[in-house]
Amino acid sequence: MGRLFVITLEGNFYSCKYCKTHLVLADHIISKAFQCKHGRAYLFDKVVNVTLGEKEERMMITGMHTVVDIFCVGCGSIVGWKYEAAQERDQKYKEGKFILERFKILGPDGSNYSILEDAQLGGSDTDEP
Repeated sequence: MGRLFVITLEGNFYSCKYCKTHLVLADHIISKAFQCKHGRAYLFDKVVNVTLGEKEERMMITGMHTVVDIFCVGCGSIVGWKYEAAQERDQKYKEGKFILERFKILGPDGSNYSILEDAQLGGSDTDEP
């Protein structure tokens, strides 16, 4: 394995909860209205310091999607997924975009997130087991 190259972001950014590796600028958020198995999830147009897993078909509330899990390059934790393809026409806007699961990242102010904060929330997209 070669030397690890990590991009350091400046300004307001989200980072990995486990190792604090920078993942995305707050300005790149598209939506905070997503839901995953463990609570809220945020949609971003680009992220850094992640590696991609294998493509797989995944059924979600909004239909079938081709996705790849994304892993933090610092610690290897799964922090979310990338939408590769959507079968439903109204879901095509997600293609090429990234979901970060809120409970796996630290906010721009360094705050941690609790799954309990979402106990009453409904959602727009989630993994089905």
